[in-house]
Amino acid sequence: MNLSDTLAQISPNDDNIHRITIDTTWHQGRTAFGGLSTALAYQAAALSEDDLPPLQSAQIAFAGPVAGDVQIKTQLLRRGRNAAFIKSEIMSGDTVSLSCTFLFVKRRESKIDFIDMPKADFPPIPKDGETRSGPPEFFTYHLDYPDKRLTLGSGEPRLANWHRLRQRDGLNPFAELMCIGDALPPSVMGLFEEQAMVSSMNWHINMLSDEPQTENGWWFLDSKTHHASHGASSQDMTVWNSDGKAVMKAMQSVALFI
Repeated sequence: MNLSDTLAQISPNDDNIHRITIDTTWHQGRTAFGGLSTALAYQAAALSEDDLPPLQSAQIAFAGPVAGDVQIKTQLLRRGRNAAFIKSEIMSGDTVSLSCTFLFVKRRESKIDFIDMPKADFPPIPKDGETRSGPPEFFTYHLDYPDKRLTLGSGEPRLANWHRLRQRDGLNPFAELMCIGDALPPSVMGLFEEQAMVSSMNWHINMLSDEPQTENGWWFLDSKTHHASHGASSQDMTVWNSDGKAVMKAMQSVALFI
């Protein structure tokens, strides 16, 4: 099941409870890929209220494994004239495995128009025949990307590369961005000398575009660890489109078992 098929299991209903199945091709170890889980939670939130404005930001807590048959529950926390806060949770049995708060905001005119983000040094967008995908038992099966995504022992706390979803027709662009935005391994793994377990704990996202678009599905993902100690790291993340425009900014906390 590709992302469109998986999201299609969610449809508006009166009690805002959705029962869905996550295919094993979306797994990363014993849990589903965090980007997919976040996209599912977003889709349920976006369908829970009529006439929502664009997504502004999201806070995601990866509380436990998400896999197999799950429930997604949404709750409107507050809705004013310009903003709506919606809580979305994914339940595995009786346990909350993912908890999100999504903020939808109506844009308005402002005297301030400021950006202070140095552009990444982009390699060319990959051409047809120059990409690879992962095995069918891992979420990267659903992605295209050039070469290896991670080299252990590089000594660099930064990972950056082009990624896209192999099948992306009919996707909500914000659901697509949240899914693809978590596709890189944690950038702290560039400091690893050997394989070790990692696990994302919290993710904060700010959207920088009301209508994110890019060429042929390609997004440039850039992640840099700025602190790692005592079994956890903190990383900054940016998603750029093919025109070199930043469309999403994020920060993530990652548990390290090394």
